[in-house]
Amino acid sequence: MPVDNEQNVQATDGTGVARPGTRRPGGRTARTRAAVRDAVLTGLTEHGYSGLTVEYVAEHSGVHKTTLYRRWGGVDGLVADILDLAGEDSWTPPDTGSLHGDLHALALEVVHSFADPASAAPTSAVIAAAFQSEPAAQALRAYYAERFTRCEVIVDRAVARGELPGPRSAIDGGALVRAAAAPLFFRQFITREGLDEPAADQAVAVALAAAHAGMFTTGT
Repeated sequence: MPVDNEQNVQATDGTGVARPGTRRPGGRTARTRAAVRDAVLTGLTEHGYSGLTVEYVAEHSGVHKTTLYRRWGGVDGLVADILDLAGEDSWTPPDTGSLHGDLHALALEVVHSFADPASAAPTSAVIAAAFQSEPAAQALRAYYAERFTRCEVIVDRAVARGELPGPRSAIDGGALVRAAAAPLFFRQFITREGLDEPAADQAVAVALAAAHAGMFTTGT
């Protein structure tokens, strides 16, 4: 029997389309959302954004398609909700005791995540979907913006240790973290070279050199 829960219906964005991630429901609604997420990820991985349908998600999640339309609005809302749901995790950036160690550990997380086919395929599928769906692109930007905000603590600690010149308010922590991660994503998705630890080492070294040269100072 299809799962259907009328409670905890999410807010809309003003157009009548559900705005995923506006609540963090528990119980049956959380299980429904998780089942839908898994079905969407499987569909994206197997068929891509252009081949994903609400009917596919309904069949593979056990949630009736009328419920999917009502709560998510369609394929765009379903894809966006994957990222909203991912952003509700408890992940925290590494704390190794040094700026180099923190950035290196962070870069290795990227390398290892794409080395694992089980996690690489869904992530790649979601990123690819963002090139075809503006709502998915907006959700992807919001997801990474929130991730970079979490990572600003790395810069806070580095300034407190005297590894970076203060004041902290003058350093764009998000830009520093992006500089360490961006070359890895470029290798993975643009040049398709693949990732390894030397690539992480190089990316971190370049980001650190730029940081010590004052390239991430905002001037405030």
